[in-house]
Amino acid sequence: MDAAPQPRKHIAVLAFPFTTHAAPLLSLVRRISAVSVAGEIRFHFFSTRRSNAALFSGDGGGGDVEAHDVWDGVPEGHVFSGDPDEAVGMFLRSAVESFRAAIAAVGVEFRCLLTDAFLWFAAELAEEMHVPWVPFWTAGPRAMLVHVDVVNIRNQMGFNGPGDKTLDFLPDFSSVRTVDLPSGIISGDTEATIPSLLNKLGAYLPRAAAVATNSFEELDPVVVETLKSKLTRFLNIGPLALTSPPPHVSDDEHRCLEFLSGKNPATVAYISFGSLIVPPPPEISALAGALEERKIPFLWSFRGNPDEIFPESFLERTKGLGKFVPWAPQLRVLQNSSVGVFITHGGWNSVTESVIGGIPMICRPFFGDQTLNVRTVEAVWGIGIGVEGNVFTKGSTLKALEAVLVSKKGGVMRENLRKRRELAFAAVKPGGTSSENFKTLVDIITQ
Repeated sequence: MDAAPQPRKHIAVLAFPFTTHAAPLLSLVRRISAVSVAGEIRFHFFSTRRSNAALFSGDGGGGDVEAHDVWDGVPEGHVFSGDPDEAVGMFLRSAVESFRAAIAAVGVEFRCLLTDAFLWFAAELAEEMHVPWVPFWTAGPRAMLVHVDVVNIRNQMGFNGPGDKTLDFLPDFSSVRTVDLPSGIISGDTEATIPSLLNKLGAYLPRAAAVATNSFEELDPVVVETLKSKLTRFLNIGPLALTSPPPHVSDDEHRCLEFLSGKNPATVAYISFGSLIVPPPPEISALAGALEERKIPFLWSFRGNPDEIFPESFLERTKGLGKFVPWAPQLRVLQNSSVGVFITHGGWNSVTESVIGGIPMICRPFFGDQTLNVRTVEAVWGIGIGVEGNVFTKGSTLKALEAVLVSKKGGVMRENLRKRRELAFAAVKPGGTSSENFKTLVDIITQ
């Protein structure tokens, strides 16, 4: 029997194996693989052993995607201090050589380097390999722009200046203040692991053959055009929740949709702070107290055990009012007519899913791009609000709930969301901007 023909083109995919970065990159790879000629393209997905084990569940990839482990940079027997950046720092210090060695060990000629945009050094690896570099940015265009233009921002704004000064020298940033920028740009520790990494993007992303992002052009058109002027190709290929939904998107093992069934339209508060964040106990208590006082039905995707956080009396009093679950099918929940507000940390995935669902947000940001996202949601797009002082108190939460669920302002938010929701669905249809950008991306990666 003749041996199976070898794939003609091999693509190296380099993941950033922390938080929620690797999963959307793998979803993108599988989407590209699905539209490619079977057997013609082989993707080699490089990440740490722990990350790959979670993503591939031990199957090694299968099909046209093959997983390869790289060293996580942690010495044998190392005891972590508890600093969340420690593992990231160790990985990054060894990453260049770890990826280089793993790529060489595969023993094939690669045609392209597709990576997480956080891996700025991939620009140099791609140049060594004489192949195109295509970074994938999992957040939004505004967050990318402030990192790409970090030198200009520092020249204009100085360092540790007044927090209320606006960035009116950037297109469509006149409502954004210095206090809304991620830490490490003009305040905070610029040498901290993540800020240091991100601040290199301005020098490296223009060297990419194309930069892809999880957004759609019509959501932030002025910022998109600005980035197009600074990058070789800037391709909005999202929202990924519509184009590359996670495998378990239809699961509802905790019967969230059953709980929502029969509730009055636009009355339920859906609460989720993502997979990493748990607000401080006083803020959780304040949020819970406000929901109970206003008798607002709630579905809370809660990390941890509610029995250990909330008094037994609260759980008993709200038994018929609310439901705590360890995980919820978020996009399906946000598309349910009974949901009236999404209480969130303002992460980019949550923002885009809120747009898809047409649900206004109450945001409490914690770190990274969340403060910028929240300011954009409130002051630029008018599709939600930030909780007063960026802290849940009972008073600030009641005020925010009133604004979204009762006041005319909430109605304006819903209308603004309706328009953006229509644009999102149009972008991913055949001939839409995201669909056409995806075709361009596939051509660049598989040429």
